[in-house]
Amino acid sequence: MFFRKQSPPASWTAEKKKNCYDNSKISKDQSPSVTFFITNTLNNNPRLKYIVFIILFLLAWFLLLSFRFPLTKNDNKILHPVEILTKNDNRFLRKQAELPWVQTCQNGNLSIYVYDLPPEFNIALLQRCRKLNVYTDMCPHVANRGLGRPITPLGSSSAPSSLTRPSWYATHQFIAEMIFHARVENHACRTWDPERATIFYVPFYGGLDASSKFRETNLTERDALSVQLVDFLQQKPWWKRNHGKDHFLALGRTAWDFMRNTKGNDFGANCLLNLPAVKNMTVLTVERQPWQGSNQHGIPYPSYFHPSTWQEVLTWQEKVRNSKRPHLFSFIGGPRKGLEKAAIRDELITQCAGSTRCELLKCGSKCHDPAHVIGLMSRSVFCLQAPGDSFTRRSTFDSVLAGCIPVFFSQHTAYSQYRWFLPEDTSEYSVFFDEKSEDSRRIEEELAKIPGERVERMREKVIGLIPRLTYTHPNATGTGFEDAVDVALAALANHVQFKLA
Repeated sequence: MFFRKQSPPASWTAEKKKNCYDNSKISKDQSPSVTFFITNTLNNNPRLKYIVFIILFLLAWFLLLSFRFPLTKNDNKILHPVEILTKNDNRFLRKQAELPWVQTCQNGNLSIYVYDLPPEFNIALLQRCRKLNVYTDMCPHVANRGLGRPITPLGSSSAPSSLTRPSWYATHQFIAEMIFHARVENHACRTWDPERATIFYVPFYGGLDASSKFRETNLTERDALSVQLVDFLQQKPWWKRNHGKDHFLALGRTAWDFMRNTKGNDFGANCLLNLPAVKNMTVLTVERQPWQGSNQHGIPYPSYFHPSTWQEVLTWQEKVRNSKRPHLFSFIGGPRKGLEKAAIRDELITQCAGSTRCELLKCGSKCHDPAHVIGLMSRSVFCLQAPGDSFTRRSTFDSVLAGCIPVFFSQHTAYSQYRWFLPEDTSEYSVFFDEKSEDSRRIEEELAKIPGERVERMREKVIGLIPRLTYTHPNATGTGFEDAVDVALAALANHVQFKLA
């Protein structure tokens, strides 16, 4: 700490004459010692004393830094600052993480290289956003790096402030690939040196490409961009090093959209995940193929909450923890036709509509209103999660965000999908009724049997899952918690290390 410079005495000349020595009057035998001379001089010269104090303080600080963080390195490579910090001990990294302006990689096994793909594989697709989905205009949804348009914070009557970064967005359920890309580009464990990378990220917006061609009858045209991507990758030296085994994709749609079945009905899928080169890679997708997807791993559907700080997360957790829940259970969804795995939906709609303890929202415009969806779930103890067009649904992650305990009717809606993210003991956070069991015909009765103490434990477990199932704002740094991307990358690094071993 530096002190303000002291003012000289009022009678500086008189003080100087009083305290100065007359050397002519001192004999050799009476000469003061050097120590006495220095001490006396410092005591009688405030300015000099202050200067000496500063010099000693800076010298001590320099010696301390040199001892604690030696300047010499064992190797001669010039490292990126993030990679230098990675080599230090964990205590130092944790200490640095406490400082909001310092972003450090805290996983010594993770160093991620992001391919700089030609724009036709990602950002150029956004230029035709109105045609990226055969069912809806995607332009509002690709805004803000995939977060969509900011919305009024849930639980607040005020609009998003222009002075602060909003944390609530109308995020599309099939846009995870864009958000993942934005997050990794700003990730603390990113490296610009492929020699140092442990995993390689290929930021291909395959979901947006696939959804824009669902009605394309020319299969060569439907597959074109996927085939071009593989041709591009196989020419790269980093691919050839391990034949792509340390490379990965993150896709915002289900695996079914990339595994065209040539023997059955054609639902518009392309062949991306059927390509031999891609089978060498690891694929992150919001829904894996349970039986053939050995190289696939499920990642959460994005919900509407994208916080920038742990304080925002704690505030929201406290809000849903204290929410009044007058409804025992609820169901949000519409009926499905012609799909065996969706048959349970008719049963759930019938039971919920016939119960005074259930709140039902048949899907229409309100199903796409974040405030309405999260609000309904926040008033319910249990949220029914029936399969729809496929096994999984974004509603599972909406219910967790609302602190509502999910009730599943298929093992493949969550249990076989998100093993990197959810507790191994499924009974800690969810309820399961086999869709063909008698219990699924009397849902209200079975849920009412669960003791209150267990319900409280389950809800607390669900609320505790919110951070790791949430995608933080891509521009956030030093949030103080691991989000869905952090969890996925850490698990992926271990997975690739095992594959290569």
